[in-house]
Amino acid sequence: MNKRMTMNLKLIFSTFLALVAFAANSILCRLALVQDSTGRLIDPTSFTLVRLVSGAIMLLLLCLFYRATDERVSAVQRLGQVWHSGSWSGALALFIYALGFSYAYVSLATGIGALILFGAVQITLILLSFINGHRMKWLEWLGLAVAFSGFVYLLLPTLSTPSAMGFVLMAGAGVAWGIYTWQGKKVTKALFATTANFVRSLPFLVFALLLVGFQLEISLSGFWLAVASGAIMSGIGYAIWYAVLAHMSASVAAVLQLLVPILATLGGVIFAHEAVTLHLILATTAVLGGVLIVLIGKKK
Repeated sequence: MNKRMTMNLKLIFSTFLALVAFAANSILCRLALVQDSTGRLIDPTSFTLVRLVSGAIMLLLLCLFYRATDERVSAVQRLGQVWHSGSWSGALALFIYALGFSYAYVSLATGIGALILFGAVQITLILLSFINGHRMKWLEWLGLAVAFSGFVYLLLPTLSTPSAMGFVLMAGAGVAWGIYTWQGKKVTKALFATTANFVRSLPFLVFALLLVGFQLEISLSGFWLAVASGAIMSGIGYAIWYAVLAHMSASVAAVLQLLVPILATLGGVIFAHEAVTLHLILATTAVLGGVLIVLIGKKK
């Protein structure tokens, strides 16, 4: 097996791990925040708090044990390199995504939430491409129309309709994640940049805690679900995603993320005992199909 094939296999495997982490975040968040007769395991603000803090701790530990090319670099100097690798804009986008994601899943099923999230991500990436000089062809406009039709159909008054607030929160989270993904194309040190963004997001989280008056509701099960989401699926998963972004175009990154709602829906059916309805299938087909048409038109 030659070196190029080995690198390609490594890239494919790393990308798959990142996409599974994205889907697992939807499942873990839904399991932690779903309201039943006994209440919920954790409130949305607490879930976001534990998720971001545990992610930051995990990433900082990885950075401290990271074997730098220059062995003479001390741990303090390495942490300085970490801090300068991130940005406040990236941290704000990460925070908005994480908080909106948590509050949206109070009222959204796993599959619907992932559909809204990554549909908004794709549209955001398409618009950012347009702002940066890309001019859309007729096929791309057709795809956008189909995608938005899917969102409208998703909101039609049926038993599977998500709450308006849940839709808005998750769509906002998707826009923020799209911006965060776009910024990842400029990153040279994925682990350092992800760590810095997680650490920089914590002051925004303190502000959110002040708004809710530090009224937190955490059970032991909810805490560990949030830790799994933050330390493993978010911290490590996002670092892997930033690393693979350097080896693919924005269009390829957008297409690959279309797999996440499918993975999340299957996970919701298996782990959260959610039903797959015809309404969800049709909406998913319209939104993801429309975005695919846009990306095909862009490539042509």
